Amino acid sequence: MRHAFLTCPVLLLAGALLAGCSTAGQPVASAPAASGEPAGYLAPAALPRVVDVLPQAPQAGSARYEADRRIFRDTRRLEGTPRWALATGDVEGGTPAMLRHFSCAVGVPLDAAKLPRLAGLLERAGEDADRATAPAKRANHRLRPFQIDDGAVCQPKDKLAHSFDYPSGHATWGWTVGLILAELAPDRATDVALRARAFADSRVVCGAHNFSAIEAGAMNAATIVATLHGEPAFERDVESARDELAAYRRSAPPMDGAKCAAEKALIVRAPY
Repeated sequence: MRHAFLTCPVLLLAGALLAGCSTAGQPVASAPAASGEPAGYLAPAALPRVVDVLPQAPQAGSARYEADRRIFRDTRRLEGTPRWALATGDVEGGTPAMLRHFSCAVGVPLDAAKLPRLAGLLERAGEDADRATAPAKRANHRLRPFQIDDGAVCQPKDKLAHSFDYPSGHATWGWTVGLILAELAPDRATDVALRARAFADSRVVCGAHNFSAIEAGAMNAATIVATLHGEPAFERDVESARDELAAYRRSAPPMDGAKCAAEKALIVRAPY
């Protein structure tokens, strides 16, 4: 999955995984597309038209536009704090990194190499999220917050400036991962949803996205995941990943309780 809307490098899984490696004789994902990237689940005609679902990006002079500006300016005070450090770490959005980001939420160290069915499921769903998000970004042409008001950003501004703000692709991806993981581990759904929200919040802390863009990312992900549930291949892979994750959780060591408690204390309150 390339995450075209992201400006940071994305880590890809090992070639064997992208080619559809198997566990216990069962494939985890379809063969990659001709370009070498994994295919999504949705045919082009089946992609949701999220541009028709999302409200238009805030316009200059509107209350939403001014709220975005106030939030960006106010959250610049977080530079150099532990929340800023977490936001900087959350920039990394490849599937292996996302599993690490959600490890405390699930309660065990999530390792893409040990969870190939789950990793394959997320790769394919992420490809669909990419393709559904891109038209909405082009339609809105929303500037990023640092292009409107001066302020520190936790990523290189010149790279971020090459793509639009609204809706946030990072927030869409974080909520896509969170919604799927909550289905696979419903006993951990509250913590998983909190981490998905925090991953989106990190884009505001970082200064890379406006608040309205991460709100739109959550709506975007909900629409995409709901659409995915209409695809039999997605449903089959969900069941396969659920079994894999359940077996893994029975044998994997627990996460460091103190570390996870510190993370939760850091994210439970919104930074804006």
